Amino acid sequence: MKKMWCISEINQQFRERMYDILDLYEKPFDKKNPVIGFDEKPKQLLDDKRKSIPMTPGHCEKYDHQYIRRGNANIFMAVEFKAGKRTTRVTSRRTKRDFAKFMRHLIDRVYPDAEKIHLVLDNLNTHKKSAIYEMYGLEDGDRLVSKIEFHYTPVHASWLNVAEIEIGVMDTECTRRRIPEKEMLRQEVIAWERNRNHQKCKIDWKFTREKADKKLSKYYV
Repeated sequence: MKKMWCISEINQQFRERMYDILDLYEKPFDKKNPVIGFDEKPKQLLDDKRKSIPMTPGHCEKYDHQYIRRGNANIFMAVEFKAGKRTTRVTSRRTKRDFAKFMRHLIDRVYPDAEKIHLVLDNLNTHKKSAIYEMYGLEDGDRLVSKIEFHYTPVHASWLNVAEIEIGVMDTECTRRRIPEKEMLRQEVIAWERNRNHQKCKIDWKFTREKADKKLSKYYV
């Protein structure tokens, strides 16, 4: 049995980015400077081709393997893992405009009193400050960008982003099933988000700088 292993050369830039994120995760909780993992999840909208058989006591739901494609959607995920708080938004696409709108929502609506939002994110070409300027212009763009600090994961190391863990939980509890319409997906994700936030579900991150050196140092250049 073979396992896929995908890792770039662990050079100085890789280590600097990794250490930056791990040091950030080590800092104590600070309400004024929230540490947030951000990512997005593509979701294919699927409908049953034949009516499923509902779940009954002692028997799981049964559905046919054939389905009807109803298009695609996107789910933005931002998780403040030490506070047990997540923010989601379902969109039709994940363009620069969609990214910029979600950033403004975080800054102005979710964290209006934050001094600086520390955002951990991957290297997708839409995840840039320039997207915010293109959407909102220089003046408002400066205001928004001044409130956020981007911390990029190393290439091939998006596993350092806590948002991937939260998306995995969302898939298991909510979205890893056939959902035929964007509006239904939106309602389901909102309900899931509210329940998780009500329970203040946190992520207990254990991987530290010291553990990284012990596990990965043989790959260092």
